[in-house]
Formats: sequence, structure tokens, C-alpha cells
Amino acid sequence: MRSYSRLTLRMINSELNLNQFTVHQILTQDLDMIKVCTKTVPKNLTTKKKANQRDVCLDLLDRLEREPEFFIHIITRDESWILEYDPETKRQSWEWHTANSPCPKKSRMSKSKIKSMLICFFDSQGIVHKEFVPPGQTVNQTFYREVLERLRKRVAHVRPGIAGTWMLHHDNASCHTAVSINEFLAGKSISVVPEPPYSLDLSPCDFFLLPLLKNHLKGRHFGTLDNIQKSVTNKLKGIPAKAFQHWYEQ
Repeated sequence: MRSYSRLTLRMINSELNLNQFTVHQILTQDLDMIKVCTKTVPKNLTTKKKANQRDVCLDLLDRLEREPEFFIHIITRDESWILEYDPETKRQSWEWHTANSPCPKKSRMSKSKIKSMLICFFDSQGIVHKEFVPPGQTVNQTFYREVLERLRKRVAHVRPGIAGTWMLHHDNASCHTAVSINEFLAGKSISVVPEPPYSLDLSPCDFFLLPLLKNHLKGRHFGTLDNIQKSVTNKLKGIPAKAFQHWYEQ
């Protein structure tokens, strides 16, 4: 097993002349082994990029130790498609049944082609700014700069305490790292919190807000873009500030 970990029970059985049950028992109980699949990782995630991830994380931890109020000044963001209908997951469709009751069935339905793109900014206190991208509009650097200008004005209105000290956390999409965007942020004295590639666990949008929002919407038909946007808005308003604080700590 040490020289070739992909041996099957049948291959071991043939080699050692043991039955498969005995082989399975030796592997799982005596040797405490389990069978796992290979995990696919991005091909270009080199040692240098892994080191970059580690360095960024250590720098953030070090700054947090030196500045306990560091997170209060961070506004993070992400964008995602919100579908008119997104099928519920198998876990969401679980039901309690007796052994004699028939297995529940439902028609197979695909994702809707009607969708609206949400751009959402939030901090440890809650939603700061959100907007829906107009149909047909591409989120390029020109449009994103307009969004950031609206965000800046919104921060001054709803977060006056950090209006001059807030920092932006966004991913490394090309429209976010364009020269015009960097010039705009520098001109407005807005710092950017570093985000290394392939680090979803550093973005509360990926492990908190978007999954929470989309799980709430799954399995429901909204009919129109207007209904989609109203439902999203109501859900975002209903998330308590404690939830944002908790996931920022995470």
C-alpha cells in the first residue's frame, strides 16, 4: 500500500489470496485507512503563490494584533448572479418518512435563464451599499469605477465614523485591479486590503453572505427581475448585525 496506494480490494485479494471482507477489515480497522479522492487544485498555484498566501495571512494577523479595531474599517464586496429560479439542493429537500411511506418525487427543473447580477458591499456592522447591474451592462473597469464612486458617497452617509479611514477588500478580477481603478482609489485615499489568489476563506462573501442569500432563494420562483431584486433586498435587510460581526471574526 505504501508503494502503490491505488490498489483495489480485488487486486489485494488476488495477490494475498484473502477474501475482500478480510482485506477491507485490515485496511479500515487494523491500519485505520480510508479511501479518498484526489483533490483538484489550480495548475498555476505555484510555490511562490502559496508563499504569497501565507505572507498575506500573517501580515493581516499581525496587523490585527497591533490594531484590534482593524476590521471595523474594512468594507468587503463581491458580485454574483441571482437567478429567477435556482433548484433547491438535495439537503434542502430532505423529509422525514417511515420505512413504509413512498419515496417523495419531484420534477427535474433546470436553472432559470432570467437572472440579475448583484453587487454588494458590507462591513462588520451590516450592508453598506448594494446595487443590481442593469441588464446588458458588463462589469468592466469603467462601470466598476462608477460603482465605487457611489459606494464612497454611501459610506459618508451611513458610516460617517469611518468615512475617512475605511479600506476596500475585493478580489483580483481584472476590472478591480485595472490601472484606472488603482488611480481612482489612490486619488480618494482609499486603501486596499490585499487578497491573494485562490483564498476563498479570506472573503466573508464566499463563506457567509452569498451562500446564506442563495440558500434562502433556492427552490422559489420569482417570475420577474423586479421580484428577484425585492426578495434579495428584503433578505439582506433581515440579516442581523451580530451575524456580520460573527463572520468577520471567523
